[in-house]
Amino acid sequence: MLDLNDSAIQFAIQTTRRAVQLVRQVQADLVTPALTKEDRSPVTVADFACQALVAKLLADAFPSTPLIAEESASALQKPGAEQTLELVTSFVQRALVASAPQAVTAQLVCAWIDRGQAASFTGAVKDAANDRLDRFWTLDPIDGTKGFLRGDQYAVALAFVQNGVVQIGALGCPDLVNADTPDHSGPGSLVIAARGQGSWCTTIDGAAEWKQLHVSARANPAEARVLRSFESGHTNVDQIGLFAQAMGVQAKPVLMDSQAKYAVLAAGAGEMLLRLLSPSMPDYREKIWDHAAGALVLSEAGGRISDLDGKPFDFTAGRALLHNRGVLASNGTLHAPALAALQQIGA
Repeated sequence: MLDLNDSAIQFAIQTTRRAVQLVRQVQADLVTPALTKEDRSPVTVADFACQALVAKLLADAFPSTPLIAEESASALQKPGAEQTLELVTSFVQRALVASAPQAVTAQLVCAWIDRGQAASFTGAVKDAANDRLDRFWTLDPIDGTKGFLRGDQYAVALAFVQNGVVQIGALGCPDLVNADTPDHSGPGSLVIAARGQGSWCTTIDGAAEWKQLHVSARANPAEARVLRSFESGHTNVDQIGLFAQAMGVQAKPVLMDSQAKYAVLAAGAGEMLLRLLSPSMPDYREKIWDHAAGALVLSEAGGRISDLDGKPFDFTAGRALLHNRGVLASNGTLHAPALAALQQIGA
């Protein structure tokens, strides 16, 4: 059972909820059909504002625990970025209006954003013997930026890592209902997992009862539903097709952006997720914030996640999974056959 009295679990729930509310506000105010596909300004504002908010809330709740996150405020301090910084500041002010009586300035916002640059480990809580963080939070403010812009799936992903092991993972999925069905006008899903306590789901607003998630029991590879991203920049689409043939997969793939896919796997609405190495980026390594929360959500629901060689993820190497190659996530039952198929096609 999920310990809702645990301060870190409560922080993850409340912070993810507030972050999603902020991001939804940016989407409502700035994303319009008139925007061109090349206009990424709304997602830029949402990314920075969300990271600033989470960093501020973390500084208040756990001031000695660092944050590793995607964004740096340097991009907002360059000439020409004044309007973006002003927008970011205004959205953060609105998000904090009930809890921050002081004025939220651009300088404060930039400082909060840069709290996420803990990769240098300067002043952070470290394991001195290994020169690595022994505990930290990691954030992807908007995972699935193209989905955010086109009104499709995206997620706010927050996780707590201690001694290289993810202890808490939270996914705010504004356009999922019951963590398995796309619903772009519903209340959205908040999914949280705590190590040894399972994976659980409620609505973003917390109005629904908590529901425990369990992976699919499907064991026939022909019936396996493979979750695939709309975006193909970091994966090898052709090789995924070869993988499906080697596995004997006959079910249609499920196309979906972001770590929302992990919530879907955890809820039993899919069986596998792959990130194969793109021929154009053979040395690409995944960022920790792209998988920390989702990995725990899946494993606590009974699934399994590894790299393409079957190795567990190593969260001790800094901002990237430097010791891992690609991603294979499954319902657990199909993991060994999937690894065999990957070896067969030379992935």
